[in-house]
Amino acid sequence: MEHFEIFLALLFVSVAGLNALAGWLNVPYPILLVLGGLAVGLIPGMPHIELEPDLVLLVFLPPLLYSAAFFSDLRALREAARALSMTAIGLVLLTTVAVAVVAHEVMEFTWAMAFALGAIVSPTDPVAATSIMRRVGAPRRIVNMVEGESLVNDATALVAYRVAVAAAVGGTFSLGEAALEFVLAAAGGVAIGMVAGWGIGQIRRRLEDPVTEITISLLTAYAAFIPAEELGLSGVLAAVFCGLYLGWRAPALVSPATRLQSYGVWEILVFLLNATLFILIGLQLPVIVEGLEGTPWSEVIGYSALVCAAVIGMRFLWLFTMPYAIRALDRREIQRARRIGWRPRVIFGWAGMRGAVSMAAALALPLETDAGAPLPDRELILFITFALILVTVVGQGLTLPALIRRLDVVEDGSEEEQEELRARYGASRAALRRLDELELEDWTLNDSVERARGIFRFRQRRVKTRAGKIEDDGILKQSLTYQRMMHAVYDAQRRELVRLRNEGEISSDIMRRLERELDLEESRLA
Repeated sequence: MEHFEIFLALLFVSVAGLNALAGWLNVPYPILLVLGGLAVGLIPGMPHIELEPDLVLLVFLPPLLYSAAFFSDLRALREAARALSMTAIGLVLLTTVAVAVVAHEVMEFTWAMAFALGAIVSPTDPVAATSIMRRVGAPRRIVNMVEGESLVNDATALVAYRVAVAAAVGGTFSLGEAALEFVLAAAGGVAIGMVAGWGIGQIRRRLEDPVTEITISLLTAYAAFIPAEELGLSGVLAAVFCGLYLGWRAPALVSPATRLQSYGVWEILVFLLNATLFILIGLQLPVIVEGLEGTPWSEVIGYSALVCAAVIGMRFLWLFTMPYAIRALDRREIQRARRIGWRPRVIFGWAGMRGAVSMAAALALPLETDAGAPLPDRELILFITFALILVTVVGQGLTLPALIRRLDVVEDGSEEEQEELRARYGASRAALRRLDELELEDWTLNDSVERARGIFRFRQRRVKTRAGKIEDDGILKQSLTYQRMMHAVYDAQRRELVRLRNEGEISSDIMRRLERELDLEESRLA
């Protein structure tokens, strides 16, 4: 590609500008990135971007899946395991079949390409949905379910996708062999992921260098994904279960210094990967349209609308039939407590947006069959996938906040606040117990112990007051006054460090080192 460096610069400038605009407009960044990528792609003279098919899944998918699994709430996933397995496996396979039937019977796709299309459009993408739901105040349980569903349904869809593409390229298909391959690929991927997670955990346990640890963490997803793919297993499940294992074990494996740095690194990396993919989704449209020359646009748009209706319709059909069937069969009290009403189910259904994984899978379709012929209907599948992403991310994304408010599916955040208060109180209580033990040691000084004890007793009183356990004797006002005073003190220290740097009395390295210490101290004021 000519002038690649100019395109790359334009890409990152576009990402930053569109993200800033999204914040200003108070809409999720994927919406504007898709539309922005489309606008950039339509600029006259803009070079066509054609991505290497295999590179898309390999570069983008592993770190996105690993990060989502690593930072997920495993407890919430366990509690909703049955519901999530039903949607992440049952719903995905049902959607794949439904879309495949539509593609074969109406669009005259071969069965292999029809199933490939069904597998491509069946997994959900949580990025836009969860950012909207958190901002509006949707129940945390629904947000966790949307995130948890996307972890496993990617694997289900991509295993089915691989089977369908192999049949399309090779020209043969056996349902029995496909089912066996599906099971073996899934089980093998889980095993590879757990082994990779354990092995990397053993290595990181013995390291104390943040730079080395962060480098390993960035490569961990590939260390699980690539071996699984090379063995013909599910690289997606390998990356997910590796992330789940290491995310659960992280408090015992990762040092505080590494944790402070790695969270920021991963936050930026995940944003850039997602943003780049969403921009590329928009940029692909001119290339896709060029490949559809000769196909009537009425057919193209009609087929796209049909697939969109099938995908969205099957999701709501599943959510409003299967739960009632399960309820009729399982009436245990523990299961009754986990049920949700029709309003949250509507929100969960409308939050089933498609995004980066679907587009990456579509772009990864081979260009040719084993016989050397062009892969049939590839450009049409790309357009349909783009249309579905546009309808779900932009259409459903922009209407989801109003739907949440209309159905009053919101929570006030009190449950999460109470959990935080319990955590803060428990940590303070543990600190006081440890101080009582340390007071008996020969090396501790009584005044140091008492000074530290006063800090944690104050924190306990403040937490108990916020939780309503004791009457407020002015401690909350005292705490806010202290925080306001200390913010001013930290600002004064930073200004002095800048002055010393500007006048040449200290180096920039010294200024940044002390500035970081002040930032960490100030972050503890809350």
